[in-house]
Amino acid sequence: MKNLLSIRSYSTKPTRHSHQFNQLVLPLRGVINISVGNFNGKVAPSECVVVKTNEEHLFTANTEARFVVVDIETLPSNILSSNCVVFAINTSLSRYLTFIENQLENKVNAQLERAMFEMFNLLLAEEPLLPKVDNRIGTAISFIEQNIAGKLNIKCLAESAFLSETQFKKLFKQQTGLTVMKFITKARMEKAQALLTHTDYPLPIIGEKVGFKQPSAFSRRFSQYFGISPNKFKK
Repeated sequence: MKNLLSIRSYSTKPTRHSHQFNQLVLPLRGVINISVGNFNGKVAPSECVVVKTNEEHLFTANTEARFVVVDIETLPSNILSSNCVVFAINTSLSRYLTFIENQLENKVNAQLERAMFEMFNLLLAEEPLLPKVDNRIGTAISFIEQNIAGKLNIKCLAESAFLSETQFKKLFKQQTGLTVMKFITKARMEKAQALLTHTDYPLPIIGEKVGFKQPSAFSRRFSQYFGISPNKFKK
């Protein structure tokens, strides 16, 4: 069996089988209803379900649903060492799936397909394997990612999740392992680190792109988080 990326749809008729290779199913549109391992439920876009070698699974999906399916000989170590059957994927991998779909549906190029698989595997190995999150918390996380440069507070995020502020803070911590504000700080600092490494934006612009209007406030928070000033980091 060779490592393979493909775009698939599934039958509305329940199907039960197993195969002699590992398989990952990542919804692009629609959901898959699947029973595998200790999981029995729906897997939606921005999530991934892992079916290991010879693991019997039962599944069904609407005909209009579409999925990136990955047949893979060896799972990366982060998945092998985890008990997660279904996990949330980050924005980078989610966007890469769209590229995979566009490429596979429009062009046959064996060399590029191998390169896409290798890139997928590298991105997958970086996933923190956060457990499948409540849809309301998933919505709030998407809001954070899309508005990382803006003013983010508990009130607006709770409203995006249709929860009270108290319910939101409690559920967010349960689902992600971090308080809301620590999660936001982590997202902002990781983006700032990437911008400092890979772009030539001046520090004030980078600060603005991660939600800091004052360069001094950005420098102080970055230094607290990484133990080094953004100026020294960039050098």
